[in-house]
Formats: sequence, C-alpha cells, structure tokens
Amino acid sequence: MRSKKAKKFTSMIVVSRNAIIGDFKPLGLRTDAGGLWENFLIAERMKFLRYQNIDAKYYFWRTKQQQEIDLIEEHEGGLLKAFEFKLTKNKKVRFPQTFTENYPGTETAVISTENLEDFLLQ
Repeated sequence: MRSKKAKKFTSMIVVSRNAIIGDFKPLGLRTDAGGLWENFLIAERMKFLRYQNIDAKYYFWRTKQQQEIDLIEEHEGGLLKAFEFKLTKNKKVRFPQTFTENYPGTETAVISTENLEDFLLQ
C-alpha cells in the first residue's frame, strides 16, 4: 500500500495547542472544527482497537491533486478499511476513484455524528 503513515496530532497535543494559542471557543465558532472532529475520532478509534487487542496499522492517503482519505486501517490479512470524517451529516462524500480503483475490496465508510457510536465501538 503506497500511502503515508498517519502523522496526525493526538488529542492531548490539540489541547496543548489550543492552550498555547488561547482558543477555547465553542466548536460551532471554530475554524478548525473539522480537524478537531477528525482528531477526536482517530484517537478514540485507536484506543478502542487497542483495548480490544485488535492490531491495525494506520495511514492517511493523499494525492498530489489533494484528494484524500482521513483514515485507513490495515488489519490482519491485509483487510483495508477507509474512513472519511464529516462533522456535518449533510456533506456528500465520494471516495476518490483513484483510491477505489487501486485498492479494490476496501471497506469504506463516512463517519458523522449520526454513526460515530458504531465507528467507535465496532
């Protein structure tokens, strides 16, 4: 799989960042709300899988044309799961054709406030 290892900030780093820049505005007033949402989901998912003793490798995927996928999990046997995170449920999401053609059989899901419990507990 040609993608980059996930080098995303963990939630404690985000808290420290917010303290340094003095930005504790409510989520609805923040310009970085989507990034905070993504960070929360990735951190919680990693914790859940660790607690369940499920081994996975984590990646994100981005092309030179800036197409991206927020999180890719590689499980035992090469099973790939790709996730897009959207804070607002009304956003339409299509996984890039470049990705789906190069990684056929990958399970894909869009995670929003509607299905976050399923994502965090499965």
